[in-house]
Amino acid sequence: MSLTGTPFLYTTIVLSVVALILPLTLWSRVRGPRPLRTAARVLMLLFTQGTAVALVFVLVNNQNNLYDNWADLLGTGNHVQQAADLGRDGTGGLALKQLPKVRQVFQPADGPGMRAAGGVRVTQLKGRVSGVNAEVYVWLPPQYNEPAYRGKKFPVVELLPGYPGSAKAWFGSLKAHEQLLPLMRSGQVAPFILVAPRTNLLAGVDTGCANIPGQVNADTWLSIDVPRMVTDNFRAQPAPQGWAVAGYSAGAHCAVKLAVAHPDRYRAAVSMSGYNDPIGERNSLASQNPALRAENNPYLLLRKAAVPPRVALYVSGESGDGYQAGTALESVAKAPTTVHVVFLPRSAGGHTMALWRPQVPAVFRWLTLQMGQNRARGEDRSLTTATAGTTPRSPSTAGSRRAALASGTSSPAAAGRKR
Repeated sequence: MSLTGTPFLYTTIVLSVVALILPLTLWSRVRGPRPLRTAARVLMLLFTQGTAVALVFVLVNNQNNLYDNWADLLGTGNHVQQAADLGRDGTGGLALKQLPKVRQVFQPADGPGMRAAGGVRVTQLKGRVSGVNAEVYVWLPPQYNEPAYRGKKFPVVELLPGYPGSAKAWFGSLKAHEQLLPLMRSGQVAPFILVAPRTNLLAGVDTGCANIPGQVNADTWLSIDVPRMVTDNFRAQPAPQGWAVAGYSAGAHCAVKLAVAHPDRYRAAVSMSGYNDPIGERNSLASQNPALRAENNPYLLLRKAAVPPRVALYVSGESGDGYQAGTALESVAKAPTTVHVVFLPRSAGGHTMALWRPQVPAVFRWLTLQMGQNRARGEDRSLTTATAGTTPRSPSTAGSRRAALASGTSSPAAAGRKR
């Protein structure tokens, strides 16, 4: 029975109801010696508590897409077939352009939200360079199959979840495709192809999106194998101009690190509540020694770069949860690197999907402009601050709606309006 499936959810609901009814109906009817009656009643209470905890876990897991299957939950999953030393560029010396094309078979994806907005498709990809074997989810914009766009190539955004986190989270929990579909149809947001690869590759640890010989080549999986598969199977624009990467929490760290480390593969990155030092995630493999931490810290990479990378970074967060990471990047960035920092007040929410979900439209409007896709109609006035690079360090947000606070589009003018 699937961990995230409807049958398992209904089973836990039924068991919780049964566990509640049992003590009410059998408590005074238990017969036998006193120790036996006591043991039976204790077991009924434990059963009630256990089923209640299980139901809460299932609801939280389905809402936040933390664990995709039983192997992820139990720590038995391993999606790494080999982890050779691929060198500093992560290619292992291979001439990537000479490799044969990767032809994949895609199936409709299952799970909450996966059939919405035209549907998400999934494939099992064996990374030829990284040695990773894992699933990749793809959503195509509404224009993709229209006759007028038959010869057009589309920009791509790679979507990364937090840790623990499922590749489905951007579709199931953040509802990115459902939010963006009307904006793409109206021309407010460019028609991006959305790609969500698995990042939970090893049991019980966060890869930190790093290449670690003998353990995992997560960087190569995300920045080489997945993009190559997408461009081989879909009408996707080439890197770097047509590619961006976005993430939240641990995925936010990965997004910025990948873009800063590989400006030849990505033009822009989005970080929502991320961090710079890999040690921000205690289970990160990228934090296991000082040298590896430094190699995967985008702040240090920017500060030490002999030639500043041509990338645009969007960093949002609350004080103590992403905001300082953004201002640190901004302090060391030199042209042509650009960093836009969005301050989110505590009232916008915590480190949860409720904070990140409202940011999706604003993030993709920013990506539309930064990636040269600004032929899309319907300019978003909420991005006036973003494009001007004048985000205040202590913005006035009194009276703003929660969604506006979370998206970073709240206005001081809202202070004078009552809701």
